[in-house]
Amino acid sequence: MMAGGRRSSMKTQLVNAIQLQEVEVEEEAPQPQPQQPQENEHEQGKRHAAQSTANGGQDQKCYSVEEAVESIGFGRFHILLFVIMGSANIVEAMEIMLLAVVSPEIRCEWRLEDWQVALVSTMVFLGFMVCGVLCGYVADKYGRWKVVFGGFVWAAYFSMLTSFAPSYGWFIFLRSMVGCGVAATSQGFVLKTEFIPAKHRAFLLPLASIFWMVGSLLIIILGMTVVPTLGWRWMIRFSVIPSLILLGLFQFIPESARFQVSAGNVEGAVATLKWIANMNGASLPDGELREPIVEERGNAATLISPTFRRTSLLLWYSWFVASFSYYGSVLSSSELLEKNLLCVTDADAEHNIKHNQAEALCYCIPFNMADYQTLLISCLGEVALIPLNIGLLNVVGRKCSMVILLVFSAIFFMLVNVCTTMFGFTVLLFLLRSLVSMNFNVVYIYTAEVYPTSVRSIGMGFCTSFSRIGGMIAPFIAQVLMSKSVLLALCPFSVACCLCAVGTVLLPIETRGRALLVNYFS
Repeated sequence: MMAGGRRSSMKTQLVNAIQLQEVEVEEEAPQPQPQQPQENEHEQGKRHAAQSTANGGQDQKCYSVEEAVESIGFGRFHILLFVIMGSANIVEAMEIMLLAVVSPEIRCEWRLEDWQVALVSTMVFLGFMVCGVLCGYVADKYGRWKVVFGGFVWAAYFSMLTSFAPSYGWFIFLRSMVGCGVAATSQGFVLKTEFIPAKHRAFLLPLASIFWMVGSLLIIILGMTVVPTLGWRWMIRFSVIPSLILLGLFQFIPESARFQVSAGNVEGAVATLKWIANMNGASLPDGELREPIVEERGNAATLISPTFRRTSLLLWYSWFVASFSYYGSVLSSSELLEKNLLCVTDADAEHNIKHNQAEALCYCIPFNMADYQTLLISCLGEVALIPLNIGLLNVVGRKCSMVILLVFSAIFFMLVNVCTTMFGFTVLLFLLRSLVSMNFNVVYIYTAEVYPTSVRSIGMGFCTSFSRIGGMIAPFIAQVLMSKSVLLALCPFSVACCLCAVGTVLLPIETRGRALLVNYFS
């Protein structure tokens, strides 16, 4: 009996001990945390550090890519990145601006009507639109670097083939293929943005306009020097040379560390960040690179999820207007100069003849030297007001900058119709190109900053595709409707800018001084 009592007592004590241990485990178990609102990378890093401190320093220190980029700071790598990736804008500008220079030449060679000339630009932007989304998806899934490099190869190859086009139909097809390659190279802006510290983005990204301006100047200079002697085909062949040079230089640019870590390649991201830190003479933060792996990347449904729906819809229209107004200003100036449709009080004899004789408007009206000079001066407008652009971005922010630039763009589109001297027209065109170019810069920057890493490229891809819709429509307004009425052709550009200014006010987020997001919550 005593032995049985002892066994019963021991059994009771054991049960009580197990129950007590279970209670202690339940009390020590972490409570489920409610879903937190959207965090950026900097806030995630602070949260990890706070958890480490709360655990008595038992956890290893960790840092995010955002903190690493900020710790490394600006240095030699970013200068190299700025020059090489900026040169990508030279290639893109040359391929796009080539259309304005070559239009009078192909009109003459193949006896084209206005709508046929406009269709060339439209098909280029159609290729850009279709491939823009595809390239964004591939860049978010497989990496930014591969897409940009492949885009350079593709664009250079088909641009060279364009110079051998035997007919108008082949010319259109080959130029649309060039548009696909240019769509891929635009992902270089995402790659560049993801390496630049937050406080430098508002200064460096607008300066990319310098490279676009250089590309525009190069193609106009080629038009001035090569077309009159060797013809437009050799102009295209010479325009491929910068692409070939850039293919070699692009080997010095690594894959985005933000993409690598989001894809689970933490070792690759650390190696990339260490290489950049050594190049800049800096060091990485103490601890381990730690960020959540993004399981689903490049999901287009995220762009229209409740979190981003309003932002995406408004940005798609903003990109449409940015491209519509920019290429409208470029093609309108080319058309006005080619056919002398503008009202000037001091036109020379040659332009007066073109303006008065309707039969001369059909075919073979090449640019003269004065026309090329006007286009050169207007291209300079794209960089002349960069200090103003940087000031607006840093003082009033991205949204307010877009509103200001859109309103003034609308005003200057209408002022182009005012009867003035040739010098006055050049000044108006100079200011108009400055405004629409600055607006395009701000839209680029805002888009790259507002989307998280997991969908940044596909977000940019969708936006650039909508911008190409604007590019597809602009030629038919600027090159077809312009021949009927200058005022009617300029009004759609002005109205679109005004409506876009209203839409910009409704954007929910101001990204000035805000760290780049790494993830999102649906």
